[in-house]
Amino acid sequence: MTTETVEYIRYRIPEDRSPEFLSAYTHASVQLAAAPQCVDFELARCEEDFEHFVLRITWTSTEDHLEGFRKSELFPDFLAAIRPYIENIEEMRHYKPTTVRGRGAAVPTLFAWAGGAEAFGRLTTVFYEKVLADDLLAPVFAGLAPEHAEHVALWLAEVFGGPTAYSETQGGHGHMVAKHLGRDITEQQRRRWVNLIQDAADEAGLPTDAAFRSAFLAYVEWGTRLAVHFSGPDATPPAEQPVPKWNWGAAPPYQG
Repeated sequence: MTTETVEYIRYRIPEDRSPEFLSAYTHASVQLAAAPQCVDFELARCEEDFEHFVLRITWTSTEDHLEGFRKSELFPDFLAAIRPYIENIEEMRHYKPTTVRGRGAAVPTLFAWAGGAEAFGRLTTVFYEKVLADDLLAPVFAGLAPEHAEHVALWLAEVFGGPTAYSETQGGHGHMVAKHLGRDITEQQRRRWVNLIQDAADEAGLPTDAAFRSAFLAYVEWGTRLAVHFSGPDATPPAEQPVPKWNWGAAPPYQG
């Protein structure tokens, strides 16, 4: 479970003071960017009423903000920059994210960009043909179930923003992890897996643009490294977790 908290600070700043206010937060943002307790931040201005500003700061936890950042050597300079505007604060509170979240259709999911379920079906079909013909990986997948490629296609589709068919029919992240327990996957095998799935993506006709392929490879690297970890002799299966959701240009902060 993530402990991140979102702090919202709402300001009402007279328009004639807004340039100096923005300048002050430009300076204060240097301290936020350097704080290990700060995940991200954004200052937004109301379009309908220019006097209203909202600062959103994501902290690693409320405690990290109050006991970490505020007691750190960064805080005095931060406070000095924004002190003239403290009297203009209308709200300053911490909020916990709820399960009501999602993305709109303005930006396509990686699943849609790749070509949907058909594309991931082609990918895993080509990929496992390569795996079973590979001298390094074939022993790892000896006795492969006929439906394995189909299940992996469902998994990848869900990871990249498609239907939740894997979760509904197979289980969550823990179920996938359990497939690797005790297999003692080596780094050499992991790298071969990564290379073959990239070759399979080419042959299956998945998009080759840099944005998609960098996101695709980022997940493959992340997922295969977890697979190696959980295949080790001392690995402890994680608590049940949902299927991770991957997006453009960023990895989710997933905790085992």
